[in-house]
Amino acid sequence: MKRLHVHVGVNDLDQSIAFYARLFGAEPTVVKPDYAKWMLEDPRVNFAISSGMHARKGIEHLGIQVEESGELAEVYGRLASAGRPVLEEGKTTCCYAKSEKSWVSDPDGVIWEAFHTSGEATVYGDSPSFEALETARSPDAAATKCCAPATA
Repeated sequence: MKRLHVHVGVNDLDQSIAFYARLFGAEPTVVKPDYAKWMLEDPRVNFAISSGMHARKGIEHLGIQVEESGELAEVYGRLASAGRPVLEEGKTTCCYAKSEKSWVSDPDGVIWEAFHTSGEATVYGDSPSFEALETARSPDAAATKCCAPATA
């Protein structure tokens, strides 16, 4: 089964945790000094927020999380069939989790990730450079980078 992923950058983590906990009617399942995550069932979403050097305010990226590694090949196939450059990151540590992931951007430059999480990590980890995805945006796309994670 798949789950929608939304990652939002916030200015004040504590204030945002309080807001989203009330909005979702649930406390986060993961809380770190610069990060929080809710694994909600209704709606079925992995909703994460982060602050500090890891985040720009607003939607950072969207994603599709799979529960079983076998589902990842199906989603990777969809990324490839979308006709956009795919950044295959492979096994990585990001957002205090060990994952395998790939990335793609839509024609307007909105970054999407497809991933399977295999365990927890003690560090936030790193994001890849999205330069190749950002330069592949449609000529009609806006020049702003409002929704993409920070580039190297």
